Amino acid sequence: MITGEIKNKIDSLWDIFAAGGLTNPLEVIEQITYLMFIKELDTSDNKREKESSMLGLTFKSIFSEKIYIGERSIEGKQLKWSIFRDYPANKQYEIMQEWVFPFIKDLHDDKDSAYSKYMSDAIFKLPTPLVLSKVIDSLDEIYELMDKEEKNISSKEKNVDIRGDVYEYLLSKIATAGRNGQFRTPRHIIRMMVDLMKPTPDELICDPACGTSGFLVTASDYLRENYKNDILMNRQKRDHYMNHMFHGFDMDRTMLRIGAMNMMTHGVESPNIEYRDSLSDQNSDNEKYSLILANPPFKGTLDYDLVLANLLKVAKTKKTELLFLALFIRMLKTGGRCACIVPDGVLFGSSKAHKAIRKTIIEDNRLEAVISMPSGVFKPYAGVSTGILIFTKTGHGGTDNVWFYDMKADGFSLDDKRSEVKENDIPDIIERFNNLDKEVDRKRTEQSFFVPIEEIKENDYDLSINKYKEVIYEKIEYRPSKEILGDIASLNQEIDKCIKELQSLLED
Repeated sequence: MITGEIKNKIDSLWDIFAAGGLTNPLEVIEQITYLMFIKELDTSDNKREKESSMLGLTFKSIFSEKIYIGERSIEGKQLKWSIFRDYPANKQYEIMQEWVFPFIKDLHDDKDSAYSKYMSDAIFKLPTPLVLSKVIDSLDEIYELMDKEEKNISSKEKNVDIRGDVYEYLLSKIATAGRNGQFRTPRHIIRMMVDLMKPTPDELICDPACGTSGFLVTASDYLRENYKNDILMNRQKRDHYMNHMFHGFDMDRTMLRIGAMNMMTHGVESPNIEYRDSLSDQNSDNEKYSLILANPPFKGTLDYDLVLANLLKVAKTKKTELLFLALFIRMLKTGGRCACIVPDGVLFGSSKAHKAIRKTIIEDNRLEAVISMPSGVFKPYAGVSTGILIFTKTGHGGTDNVWFYDMKADGFSLDDKRSEVKENDIPDIIERFNNLDKEVDRKRTEQSFFVPIEEIKENDYDLSINKYKEVIYEKIEYRPSKEILGDIASLNQEIDKCIKELQSLLED
């Protein structure tokens, strides 16, 4: 979570745009995102140069040579944020408008790449040199605070994503943020899901409702942390990581643009991020991916004629949360795994469609885990209770015992403030999921336990943890009512006595 100081700086930055005549929240966020990307291009380029030097790899900076903008030739280093930020306002504006923006729009050689698609229509809209100069100074102050915060993060907080939280705070300023289930998944929840799935360098990873690419970014970070040499030094695996591994779809071009830039600044050169309605016939992907990580929209409904016909065969429904589950099964290849967030209603809903999709996951594939999360996880955007389903596509069953975990705390308060607290079940969830053989003898009164498939079938494929959890009620014995009434009468007598004494003192 970002500090009040950073929030105040972002509010001040927003005021600069408003004073300059830019009041449309989406336009403001787009312009801020472009400028953040331009700044992070400089930082990312320097970081990759150091990484390559440490590993003994050759590295070519995107700013190292002369760059041609139309027929003009300029020194690439003049486009670095750290260079032009020190120029006078008029010079900054000239460089940004005439050089930097054309440069980032044509930055990617592959014109079919996600980056090229969503940056080709990027427009520089800051109205005056003074506004740009103020924005540059403000962003430098915000990044200075972010760097300071990141240095103060302890080892146990290593999954805190300050930059992601800044994006979240920016998005919270859009009046429509949080509608239709479109809100940012907390980064520590994403990281937990990635840690549970343990992606490898050979994966083909997809998020069919990717938004700003949070799941894909976190998966790429995990791979860099755990398979750095494989990814950076093995030519074939490096090419796969940079150009073929990551796939994301969404229907919001602003989110796709942010997502493409987000992936590039995290070192993935050409993610496959596309404008696509995943539930329609635009989506032809079938048995393709080895890993799906997603938090699909919860509240949407679609007309039957807009939905892929073979999804309706699994569960005839208009509810997007059920249709996405059917889609995940279709998109996974045999042996592919999925970790996805679903609203609680998916776990226990009694409609034919709810039961049908749960039955498909349990009987036709292998359901491995159901993690119940508290309702405050998505606050302040939503108070909905959710769970995480983890399953493997087999096409022929395989579910025997399903592991349930009752998450009660995620390291933050469950109110709108989401302040940091000591209670955190996430390390325990990861540890236990990685050692399921030790969970066999756990009792239903404990926080995690196994439930056999036969029992789940008997309960209409209900996956609500409360259906199987045993609660021990502690017997509390109260004193007899006559004794309590006697105490009350004695207290009343004492009160009457005190009142009479006060009255006598006042009369004197």
